[in-house]
Amino acid sequence: MSAEAIRLAVGRPARRLFVHQLRTEQLVFWRSREAAFFIFIFPLLLFVLLGSVYDGKFQHVPVRWAVLAGLVGYGCANTSFAGLAIQLVLRRESGVLKRLRSTPLPSATYIVALLVSTLLVFGLQALALFLLGRVLYGTPFPSDIGSLVATLLIGSAAFAALGTATAMAIRSAEGSSAAVNFVLLPMAFLSGGFGPTTGYPAVLRAIGDVLPLTYFVKLVNAVYLHGHGFWTQPEALLVLAGWGVAGLVLAVRNFEWEPRER
Repeated sequence: MSAEAIRLAVGRPARRLFVHQLRTEQLVFWRSREAAFFIFIFPLLLFVLLGSVYDGKFQHVPVRWAVLAGLVGYGCANTSFAGLAIQLVLRRESGVLKRLRSTPLPSATYIVALLVSTLLVFGLQALALFLLGRVLYGTPFPSDIGSLVATLLIGSAAFAALGTATAMAIRSAEGSSAAVNFVLLPMAFLSGGFGPTTGYPAVLRAIGDVLPLTYFVKLVNAVYLHGHGFWTQPEALLVLAGWGVAGLVLAVRNFEWEPRER
């Protein structure tokens, strides 16, 4: 048997395991009413509400466009950071992660399937936001789809790393949702996830300037509001990369498969 044939024979079971686990992750997500509502539907409802309140111009474009861009940012953090962190804590504390390690499913395959599933959910949510904006408020579709997709991938990767690291810092399943939302909601408010922050007091804008979501929203604004390439925002890319690398290092060093001792 040739080396190529051996490689293909070995690769097929791995691909089947990945596809099976990815399908399982999607089924688990969409069958959970709480996850489907708070992670997928809630940002859509926020857009309907905020889009009906805001009016006027922002950065020479209708402010509803900026609201849409901000909620794409919030949706990314809500799905890739909060949703992933809560899910990992619940699975760790209920013993699901421990049991998974005793199965033939490789740990890396499980982690990758979970991350890809999270990315799929967010991708569908972003698409739903743009469609909803078009139908309700006449917002345009992105002019540079490639830059938008790259931006969403960069943001998802950074917030997934931060979400995994945060999950390792939370000790109990009971407090996971409260702890994560204690971080997420103020961050979204201060970073422009719920609309422009130009009218905020200087101290709140200074706090927002160090938060990763601020720079992700800047990237989305540049790509969606002004039609620029994502590479035209090097500062935002560097800050997001820094946050993502920090989260990844902490996640790798502290990842736990077994429930914490009470």
